Amino acid sequence: MKVLVINAGSSSVKYRLYRMPELTVMANGVVEKIAEEKSELSHSYNGKTHSLQTKVEDHEKAMGLILNTLVDKHVGVIKSISEIDSVGHRVVHGGEEFTGSVVIDKKVIASIEKFTDLAPLHNPHNLTGIKAAKKKLPNAKQVACFDTAFHTTIPKVAYLYALDYELYQKYRIRRYGFHGTSHRYVARRIAQIMGKHKYNINAITCHLGNGCSITAIKDGKSVDTSMGFTPLEGLVMGTRSGDFDPAVLFYLADKGYDLKTLKALCNKKSGLLGISGLSNDMRNLLRDAESGNDRAKLAVDMFVYRIKKYIGAYTTVLGRVDALAFAGGIGENAWQIRAQICEGLDSIGIQLDSKENQNAKDKELLISSPDSTVKVFVVPTNEEAAIAADTYQLTCNKRSQCHQNNHTEVLQKSR
Repeated sequence: MKVLVINAGSSSVKYRLYRMPELTVMANGVVEKIAEEKSELSHSYNGKTHSLQTKVEDHEKAMGLILNTLVDKHVGVIKSISEIDSVGHRVVHGGEEFTGSVVIDKKVIASIEKFTDLAPLHNPHNLTGIKAAKKKLPNAKQVACFDTAFHTTIPKVAYLYALDYELYQKYRIRRYGFHGTSHRYVARRIAQIMGKHKYNINAITCHLGNGCSITAIKDGKSVDTSMGFTPLEGLVMGTRSGDFDPAVLFYLADKGYDLKTLKALCNKKSGLLGISGLSNDMRNLLRDAESGNDRAKLAVDMFVYRIKKYIGAYTTVLGRVDALAFAGGIGENAWQIRAQICEGLDSIGIQLDSKENQNAKDKELLISSPDSTVKVFVVPTNEEAAIAADTYQLTCNKRSQCHQNNHTEVLQKSR
């Protein structure tokens, strides 16, 4: 069985084709700069890379280009698009309605459209990708996998804001959380590594990239997470502010800042970029901080400090912590950041093995010392694999085949 995973953004479509149940990646790539004068395709297959520049007017044309590439006699990996049995789509927001991945029908599409107000920068593009895939692959089953779904187990005491309760009743203003597919994948993977049942682990998972979030997982379920009503809340991020006093916005509005400017300030001009005045790229900031740039160092220190605060808070929430895990571009590659985060946390049972920490670059590794009561891991996240496994589980024609592969089984039983 072959499953195509699609992640449609505003001007790009990422894809990955899997052979299931082995979770073997047959090909992957991205179409970028959709609707621009020169769009770009980057396609990887059999250890090779194929690139192409051409005009791609919209997402439907992008999907056509992807499918044509997958069956191309020179760079393709399948003979016919009819070999694609199912398509799994990343969808950012499922509101309170979806607690797991679902087969897409008219009701699901209507719900995704309904939640556009909650994720205006993501859901419309996710939906465009779904419609394009349905048109190009009418016989393939389509599955929606929601970033918010893993966090639907968060209790009311943690997801409600202390605002007028009528705002929740009328507009469903609450903490939703994001990066759920990543946090779920990492939590299931560390449970497997530690030989624990997926619902018998307490963990803190850190997804650290340009967007950052941290999740408290109790008995395998999300019970709190740093991102909130939108992905703006929580940790210091590449260009997002994270937590701050909302009265700052009222103050700036009184100074003449309009709504559009304030949105751009919080989402595009804050975080690491705003503090450093240099870059939102942690690699650049670590280099500049080491060279003596005070603002670069301040940005790094603020990034680390906020994460340490959340780890401390979530340790209290969980009571017992079995594992701490780092994922995402920064979490997987920046050993200096991991070292700074864990420094001084021995009082809560976290001690790093310095050598192993430095060895863990973009690979799965236990990096805590033998004396650490909390196991610390680097786990490269694989949201696409989680989506593929969910899609396979929901659309597999022969149910007995859905349990042939242990790694797939661990992922697919995650809901």
